[in-house]
Amino acid sequence: MTKSRDIVEGKEVGVIEAEFVKIRHSSVRAVEGGHIEMQQVGALTIDGERIEVTQGAAGILRGNDVSLNQSISALTAGNNTALNFSFSPMVISKNETVVNKSAAGVMAAINIKTDNSASVLMIANRVEGNVTTLLDWRGALAIGAVFGGIWGLFSIFRRR
Repeated sequence: MTKSRDIVEGKEVGVIEAEFVKIRHSSVRAVEGGHIEMQQVGALTIDGERIEVTQGAAGILRGNDVSLNQSISALTAGNNTALNFSFSPMVISKNETVVNKSAAGVMAAINIKTDNSASVLMIANRVEGNVTTLLDWRGALAIGAVFGGIWGLFSIFRRR
């Protein structure tokens, strides 16, 4: 389905392709477009220039400007990403990630701005704000060394 403007409400849809997409109370397998607005939608993949998800769930989000509000995403990738009361195990951003009262597993960006958020591991040039992290770079390096040592030990025993 290819249109310049597509509005979907209360449906189960396979694939949507449009320049402007607004989806509410639906489930979608894949969405591709320029400006994508979603509210209470479950989607497998979303690919667009500007993506705004409110109270939704998605597997993979890719776009230039990605915004999650009270939502869940397995992988969030973009030039600029924003999480507001949301959760994503993996957040990757080329430029900036803004996280407000949200949780993320691994966040990687040039700049990360946070407000009362939590993360397992953050990789950034600059981090601003209040964030609770489980690992810093030294902790991640130590855990990697321990797992590498255990892996090497088991590989020696396996050869015998």
